[in-house]
Amino acid sequence: MRTRPTLSWTATGAPRPRTTSLTPVVDVVAGRGVLVLSGAGLSTESGIPDYRGAEGSLRKHTPMTYEEFTGSEHGRRRYWARSHLGWRTIARAHPNDGHRAVAALQHDGYLSGVVTQNVDGLHQAGGARDVVELHGSLDRVVCLTCRATSPREELDRRFREANPAFAGTASRINPDGDVDLPDADVAGFRLVGCADCATGVLKPDVVFFGENVPKARVEHCYDLVDRSTALLVLGSSLTVMSGLRFVRRAALAGKPVVIVNRGVTRGDEHATALVDLPLGEALTALRARLAETTL
Repeated sequence: MRTRPTLSWTATGAPRPRTTSLTPVVDVVAGRGVLVLSGAGLSTESGIPDYRGAEGSLRKHTPMTYEEFTGSEHGRRRYWARSHLGWRTIARAHPNDGHRAVAALQHDGYLSGVVTQNVDGLHQAGGARDVVELHGSLDRVVCLTCRATSPREELDRRFREANPAFAGTASRINPDGDVDLPDADVAGFRLVGCADCATGVLKPDVVFFGENVPKARVEHCYDLVDRSTALLVLGSSLTVMSGLRFVRRAALAGKPVVIVNRGVTRGDEHATALVDLPLGEALTALRARLAETTL
């Protein structure tokens, strides 16, 4: 069953108090066993914009939905022509101080796990281990017919061969690797089929809007929440249920939920602390503060 995409959310009632103090984060993480849930806000300092922040791409861009991608060749051509350019920008992005700090906190034994809603692979590039990619990853491709997977680099090569004269210019990158591209550039883009079964439709191995996260992956994340002492949300508006459900589960179990994000989130009512700080700076300072407590 496919779900109706949740692209936006409007806060109701008075906003809950927020702080710029790092102390609530230090107090929770110092107890160890903390599960991190990260969103697009963690990657903005790497040059990848988020969906819903002050400059979020949803203000100007409607992301690809599962229904549109699977339902029409035009939709697939539009996606792949634009993503063929955008993925190169994602692939060249480097982890920032926030990614490196999360990896360091994991190495130092403070974290029980890392779950990310991002599809950019920057947690792993920053040194984090066993990262659960809730929405998949742009560096993999899956065939919707035979389910074979392949590296994105291979598809990039095949697209270059099929479109030697393609010379579109990306005007703005979006979190899913999509870019703005004139219709004329999209119209002439040639698609390629699955290299394994020859006829299958290729899709990035990511969860599109309106598509469900695989059940086994959700259950694994629930298990991580249940085994954690607290949940630390980093840079997510929690608009979509795929991430919000873990906040609700932690709160229902009476576990501390600390949200570090620029602006309000859909999970604020469940949080024990709301911190409004730039993530790279905050997470770097967090590790320094924790190091001081162990001296």
